[in-house]
Amino acid sequence: MRIAVRVPATSANLGPGFDSFGMALELCNEVTVDTGSTGVAWEGEGADRLPTDGADLVSASMRAVADAMDLELPVCSLHGTNRIPLARGLGSSAAAAVAGVVLASRLLDLGIDKDPASVTAFAAGIEGHPDNAAPASYGGVTIATAEGYVQRLEPHPGLHPVAIVPDVEVSTTDARAALPEHVPLEDAAFNAAHAALMVEALTNDPELLRVALRDRLHERVRIGLVPALVEVVDDLRRRNVPVCVSGAGPTLLAFPLDDAPELTELALDLLAGWRVLPLDVRSLGFEVLDG
Repeated sequence: MRIAVRVPATSANLGPGFDSFGMALELCNEVTVDTGSTGVAWEGEGADRLPTDGADLVSASMRAVADAMDLELPVCSLHGTNRIPLARGLGSSAAAAVAGVVLASRLLDLGIDKDPASVTAFAAGIEGHPDNAAPASYGGVTIATAEGYVQRLEPHPGLHPVAIVPDVEVSTTDARAALPEHVPLEDAAFNAAHAALMVEALTNDPELLRVALRDRLHERVRIGLVPALVEVVDDLRRRNVPVCVSGAGPTLLAFPLDDAPELTELALDLLAGWRVLPLDVRSLGFEVLDG
């Protein structure tokens, strides 16, 4: 039996939506399992450094689901095609966790893959937080709470995010460790107001992104981990282009609006090794491709 799953990249936080907002992007990894054979192989992003001994996150997530159900996975081989850059704030680990949950569900006929809420819950339990797992499961824009509630929003068709991907990696653990333990009350209030505006901006009026896409809880700290980002963010905002850190960074997510300059006109071409990826918002979460 052959089962394949396609899972999108995701951008979490989206400015003021710290640990809660997420967006699925049209950049997908695909993982295929074949029963009756063994081995793990990768191609694409990170292919030369991902483990091939079953210690990868997809395989680990499959085992976690089987263990939770007190079942045993059948013997199978795994092949992954990765398009999501690793350790860049684009949800590569969430994509791996979601892929593993969905594949295990199909192999063991559990039915988890028929319910994005169940996939999100399993994947978030594996990864430790739901802000990337939710859009990878539901697609579109999601708001996930610490209690496990997820609300999917239909994104405005005028949203055309552009991922600006530096040539350096930042682990989520390091990016989270850099955050302050306490924030001023006025900063918390600032984020609450701007997060409310973000819902309207993402669903009805993208022009509001110029106001809504601001944060006082995490962005400046995370931008500071890669000093070159400071100049890029400031340059984009001077040109009135809404921009935020994608997840834990260091990738930036910009939203060029109708009157915004082309990103290729900016100083980005001076940063050797950086990638500029125009991406649409993906309406679907994971897809199962049987056979």
